[in-house]
Amino acid sequence: MAVDTLFTGGPIRTFDPENPWVEAVGVTDGRIAYAGPAADAPSASRTVQLEGRLLSPGVADTHNHLLLGFDDLAVSLDQVQSLDVVRSRIAEFAETHPELDWICAENALYSVVEGRRPNADDLVGVTDRPVFITTYDQHSVWLNRPALAKLGILNGGDIAWGNPEIDPSTGEPTGWVTDFYTSAMTIDGLAELQRDIPMYSPDRRYRKIVNSLEMAARSGITTVVEPQVPLAELDLFARAEREGKLTSRTIAAIYHPVGADGDFRRRITDAIRETPQHERFKLGPVKLYADDVIEPHTAAMLEDYANRPGHRGHTSLEPTEFQKLFVELDRLGYQVHTHATGDWGIQLTLDSIEAAQRANGVRDARHGIVHVECLAPQDLARFAELGVVAAMQPRHASPDLVAGTWMENVGEARWDRAWRFKSMIDSGARVTFSSDWQVGEMDPLIGLYSAMTRARLDGSDAWTTDERLDLDRALQAYTLGGAEAFHHEGGLGAITVGALADLVVWSGDLYAMEPAELLEQQADLTIVGGAAIHDARGEMGGVAVAARSQDPGGAGQSCGEPAGDASHGAHGHDHAHGGGHAHAH
Repeated sequence: MAVDTLFTGGPIRTFDPENPWVEAVGVTDGRIAYAGPAADAPSASRTVQLEGRLLSPGVADTHNHLLLGFDDLAVSLDQVQSLDVVRSRIAEFAETHPELDWICAENALYSVVEGRRPNADDLVGVTDRPVFITTYDQHSVWLNRPALAKLGILNGGDIAWGNPEIDPSTGEPTGWVTDFYTSAMTIDGLAELQRDIPMYSPDRRYRKIVNSLEMAARSGITTVVEPQVPLAELDLFARAEREGKLTSRTIAAIYHPVGADGDFRRRITDAIRETPQHERFKLGPVKLYADDVIEPHTAAMLEDYANRPGHRGHTSLEPTEFQKLFVELDRLGYQVHTHATGDWGIQLTLDSIEAAQRANGVRDARHGIVHVECLAPQDLARFAELGVVAAMQPRHASPDLVAGTWMENVGEARWDRAWRFKSMIDSGARVTFSSDWQVGEMDPLIGLYSAMTRARLDGSDAWTTDERLDLDRALQAYTLGGAEAFHHEGGLGAITVGALADLVVWSGDLYAMEPAELLEQQADLTIVGGAAIHDARGEMGGVAVAARSQDPGGAGQSCGEPAGDASHGAHGHDHAHGGGHAHAH
């Protein structure tokens, strides 16, 4: 036997329980043809010498908002702590872009004005053009007075993509808009955004997808799940497939707005039936929201917020209505991934999955709960009991992101409920890790570091350390865990003979490093279906595999087939500007 490519000369972690570590891996026709001792390895047309570097299965980033990648015609406010800096950046951008009718900005912090939410008055004098700013979690928008006037909000008008906040003392809009992301992805909300806000034009949204996928390839990500795609934007992914831009396998979850009816669900069914399932693209689960987010006190909590007595947030629907909707989606055969951050939101979702099993029978649906930020102790064991996937983001447990608002809102007495990675895995639950890009950095090495330390990137202020993981279990959640979340084990997520050859060669042996050293590493080689989509050292030709066009993409099996923008930061990493936190989407 001869193989196309042989990898040898370094540690190879397979995540195959029968053969967990091997010395050599051979690839032929896009699949693993050999995994075993180097002495028994077949001859090969090409040999990649690992030189001590780790080879692992490719990363599955199972919650990555490709559609939210950074906009090249918007101001980045990532990690900006000062209102003065916000004002100066917007003013400078407006001055250098006189051709733009709107000035758009991204990733503002809620805390940029101490003690309160920002408002339109904070932007007076910056520019006379309308300003549209999204927060880092995409759940709120900040507008100036010209924007309020342009959108008709000053005159008491409504918008379909959010709820304008009204000052109770004056009855005037403040410039703050809540419930943005869930409303913006509805049919009416997206249509209004595309009509009024240039940042939401199809071409700019498409550029975000392409830039995000390029970053994914550089980061060692071989499968990416876009967790919230409106039906109206499915054509952007069809365009990316036609143009050969889908380098990583891409799964799109279809957003189901709160209140959508049976006609909408029939449209989902039609879209799944009519959308071609290509080698790099498939439609995945349906996305629901059980609640909102903790920072603005809108996530649903079982007890009062620590700093707001008498307030527990709210569920997205009245609980019996939410449960009825979930049972119906399960009856129709959909896999459902539900955003739930507060302990009441999580509990409601678990109750709804249990109700669906009673009503429709138990099947291996692998419904997912996304984020699982604040988990009540009595609900921990239910994930394994009900076969529920916990889709979690390690970076969001970092004090870089949760110190202050999140910690204060939840209260120290409930910090032991926060992002229970180790407890969840120990309970036997399926856990998959992801980035929540661009709310958090896309780089999985940052996620691994965060799972291992629960500290800031500078190593300080580690908290809730009982929930730390070792590297092996964290990496498994990024690889095999991601495959299992979508029923792809056997074909993806582990290096076994017959599996698809989706692999990553890291720049060093991650297992021989302290956690902080991971932040200095990168993916040297990212391989999908046996072909390089990122090749930092030119080991497999130095270019991404050719697709149907001259752009990256191309050969490989369907991402659902079982077998049985610029880089930011040092050391080649995409240490992206995502300063937010997973409560977002």
